[in-house]
Amino acid sequence: MAKAAVFIADGSEEVEAITPVDLLRRAKVDVDVVSVMPELEITASRNVKITADKLIGEIDFDEYDLLVLPGGIRGTNNLNANEELKKQIVRFNDQGKGIAAICAAPSIFAGLGLLNGKTSTCNPGFWDELRAGGANVIEDSKVVVNGNIITSQAMGTSVDFGLALVGYLCGEEEKEALKANVRFYN
Repeated sequence: MAKAAVFIADGSEEVEAITPVDLLRRAKVDVDVVSVMPELEITASRNVKITADKLIGEIDFDEYDLLVLPGGIRGTNNLNANEELKKQIVRFNDQGKGIAAICAAPSIFAGLGLLNGKTSTCNPGFWDELRAGGANVIEDSKVVVNGNIITSQAMGTSVDFGLALVGYLCGEEEKEALKANVRFYN
């Protein structure tokens, strides 16, 4: 069974964090919600309290097939401040394992040099940061899958993002079946 970790921090965007967890779990992916803060409970960008399953110091990164980062400016800054998370993102990318980010969070990948020469997308307010990191930004795509790297634009693309994660881990057939089941329309 595939396994994913969705990382959260104070300021993470609620919908961008929870929607991928929901869709991955519907597809029978084992998902851990992981806090990079000192406590399991975080206060998300709109003051919604979210309780993680684990703290980052409690997990074995080798158990995971995919690392997922929600956006939210303050949340992205908190994720970016975690050196262990950034080290593991680089390691996963070097190994060709899945890394995914939405909204402001793809800027973390750009800052690590992981988007140089690659197509990607993010919140329009961060396109310049991605371009500065060498990315070819696709402005009119909700989600861009470039090998093991999956990026998406914003809260409004969270379902598309979650479905892309399902497709990455479980295949297109499972993605399309889930898409039909949740009555998602393009």
